[in-house]
Amino acid sequence: MPKIKVGVLRGGPSSEHEISLLTGENVLKNIPRDKYEAVDILIGRDGKWPDFPCLPAGRSEIDVFFNALHGEYGEDGRVQAVLEKMKVPYTGSGAAASALAMNKWAGREIFQAAGLKIPPAVKMEKIVIGSTVEPKFDLPWIVKPVNRGSSVGVFLIKNPGDFLPGLNAAFSHDQSVILEKFIKGREVTAGILENFKGEKYFSLPAVEIVPPVQKAFFDYQSKYDGTAREICPAKFSKKVSRAISEIARRAHEALGCRDYSRTDMIVAEDGIYVLEINTLPGLTGESLFPKAAAAAGCFFDQLLDHLLTLALERKELEII
Repeated sequence: MPKIKVGVLRGGPSSEHEISLLTGENVLKNIPRDKYEAVDILIGRDGKWPDFPCLPAGRSEIDVFFNALHGEYGEDGRVQAVLEKMKVPYTGSGAAASALAMNKWAGREIFQAAGLKIPPAVKMEKIVIGSTVEPKFDLPWIVKPVNRGSSVGVFLIKNPGDFLPGLNAAFSHDQSVILEKFIKGREVTAGILENFKGEKYFSLPAVEIVPPVQKAFFDYQSKYDGTAREICPAKFSKKVSRAISEIARRAHEALGCRDYSRTDMIVAEDGIYVLEINTLPGLTGESLFPKAAAAAGCFFDQLLDHLLTLALERKELEII
């Protein structure tokens, strides 16, 4: 029986290019070889695809794509639109849900409409920074680009003197930023894996993230250098654990996510706040989603097979 040909998309023109390379490398290394033939499709920083038959102009000999891209282009709906035009199935959320999740402001509005708790925030545009008025909620603040992931361009503003420098630093990554009240509490992330163990939306064990003592939050560096402590399963009461799982499911459904997602939250004294959702959680050796899946009994090669199976089932139903 011929093997299923899987195109593993990695790299791409994003600020998370290097992380995507690591995710893609991990996928290529661990994909079950008895069932799949993996093809490395390394997209350049200029957005150009490699010289491969019919990519991305039309239908290719690839049976299914594993989307190991992160950030702009790969996670914001653009590559999803390319793949849908090719009529080849791919892993992860569709174009619309991807675009909504990548736009943190749009995501916030959907979370709020779904009854989820979000931190107070204001949106600011680079073209009007000269007339920016400080928000009415108290310091400290978190400033972050609207359309970036992996905590790229995220800064903590502890005092008024940090305000404009922090904004300018965030604006170096995007034309729009969110200035959000910093919520003090325990940082946690919870994954959803679809059609697993008989559940349509299976809640993976939550992971509590304890940043290194010199960091106030889980920033880009501590996400990938191994300095943060990750407690899986997170040690919360049964009531709080159930609430975390339910919030992750509601966030996943509210945005129309598909296959898998990971929702970041803060467990504070006055409730659980949703920060954002990741439609393509990292799959590197340091990433949280594979660790949570393993804790649920789904090891990495099994996780890859499960995600590819979900995509191939859509092909059978002609739902790309």
